[in-house]
Amino acid sequence: MGKVLKYQAHRFSVAPMMDWTDRHCRSLHRGLSSRALLYTEMVTSGAVVHGDRNKLLGYDPGQHPVAVQLGGSDPAELAQAARIAEDYGYDEVNLNVGCPSDRVQSGRFGACLMREPDLVAECMAAIKNAVRVPATVKCRIGVDDQDPEESLFTLVDRCAAAGIDTFVVHARKAWLQGLSPKENRDIPPLDYALVYRLKRERPALTIAINGGVPSVDAALEHLANGVDGVMLGRAAYHEAGLLGEVDRRVFGLDVADVDSFEAVERYRPYLARELAAGTHLAAMSRHMLGLFHGLPGARAWRRILTVEGVKSGAGLDVVDRALDAVRAALASREERSVPAA
Repeated sequence: MGKVLKYQAHRFSVAPMMDWTDRHCRSLHRGLSSRALLYTEMVTSGAVVHGDRNKLLGYDPGQHPVAVQLGGSDPAELAQAARIAEDYGYDEVNLNVGCPSDRVQSGRFGACLMREPDLVAECMAAIKNAVRVPATVKCRIGVDDQDPEESLFTLVDRCAAAGIDTFVVHARKAWLQGLSPKENRDIPPLDYALVYRLKRERPALTIAINGGVPSVDAALEHLANGVDGVMLGRAAYHEAGLLGEVDRRVFGLDVADVDSFEAVERYRPYLARELAAGTHLAAMSRHMLGLFHGLPGARAWRRILTVEGVKSGAGLDVVDRALDAVRAALASREERSVPAA
């Protein structure tokens, strides 16, 4: 319990994931945890400055606390984008120094910036000076043939000298040549020990760990090893129900866990508002597919939402039919488990 209480002042977050953690997804996740820090998908500074800001940055105010993640390498443009995001009410501005995709590399941002720690520090100084909310970094431990100890500590120290005190570290290298973004999430080995060491040797900094964290149990193990926070990625998306344990187990709140049925009920008012505004059900229901993972009826839940949710005019009745299928499967299991008289 001591570690949980210590952690209350720090971080548990859901990773920014392109095409996944959109504004609909974040509203679902907020219903599962009141405390977890939610992130936007990465948005480039150029798009924020020159593009459709409401489309890129708009969100439901019930999502707080929520952070915007920017991609870019132009300090002045990043500062301008950060100010715009702060005006939209975001609680944190985070710079992506970890994405390994070819598109990101061609734009000179993401993981390739691990090779340019001085530029990253300059970018972070510009962001920090532009906003009042926290400015943070999400990075890898290195790229390609870099020595992870040297690359990680150098990047962190340069940014710390610029006044940055919070880092989320994906505990893998990124291989910019030869591996796809998907392979970069799984193939490079995890080096959690290096991130633990970073925290031990830079105790004044807030260090959160990311990469290969499959459960709340695993998150608590990382906290027990001394880091200040944990970021969950795909586990939180594909098995979103696990977020329902976070307020109690991680933040130590005296609250009941949020089960998947309750999560749907909490999401329902958002679904209704968005449907009335013209949003298609499938754009929102796709984030719910993993809610009943491992339970009877989970397959029927996914099938109904997937097949029926894409039809023109699909509404809350589709969600209700999917819920009924799960309840029927659970009731059937209970009937089978009752011994005969």
